[in-house]
Amino acid sequence: MCFRHWFLCLYCTIYALIFLLITTSIIFLIVISPSSVKFHITDATLTEFNLTNNNLYYNFKVNITARNPNNNIIVYYRRITAIAWYKDNEFSYVSLAPFDQGHKNTTYLGPIEFKGNRVINLGRKQLDEYREETRLGVYNDLAVDLDVRIRAKFGSFFKSGRFNPPVVQCRRLSIPLVSSSKGNSSSPSIFSFRVRRCSSGSFFTDRDADAAAA
Repeated sequence: MCFRHWFLCLYCTIYALIFLLITTSIIFLIVISPSSVKFHITDATLTEFNLTNNNLYYNFKVNITARNPNNNIIVYYRRITAIAWYKDNEFSYVSLAPFDQGHKNTTYLGPIEFKGNRVINLGRKQLDEYREETRLGVYNDLAVDLDVRIRAKFGSFFKSGRFNPPVVQCRRLSIPLVSSSKGNSSSPSIFSFRVRRCSSGSFFTDRDADAAAA
């Protein structure tokens, strides 16, 4: 009888602790209410973009800002990789130096330079689009992704483990080809680059955990 009573008390205690932990976590998230970090491409230049026999020769630079709008969250970027795409074909990547970002802070990333050559395989429609873009001197469907691994400090005490937020996607960029010798494009007044906001999703969630749950 005593054993059953002891076991019942232990069960009730564990249940109460779990309930308290869940309630505390919900209240904590409501109080902190984290907002996603905001990323923008503020400038982009293209001084070489030549596709020959499926070999793409490129010189592509971007400037990116990352804005942490939160009052109570510090973000520790432990790995950050910038990946360049053209019409859904990855053609280059660059690893950036780790950094820490305080609350209400804007960090400038760049210039990030993608330079070299890479074999890519475009479909017939994509090749036709490339030729037309070459004729006009403006290339569409360029993109830059940021694959990051972070830790986050919430408030004064709680620091998360390392996790991978959703990939930051800066898509559908239209960038004029600039002559490196002349320093201008064929039609800069028409095709000047405009600041683009990137999609950062629910930045303080772990995409690996979400994928496992799905």
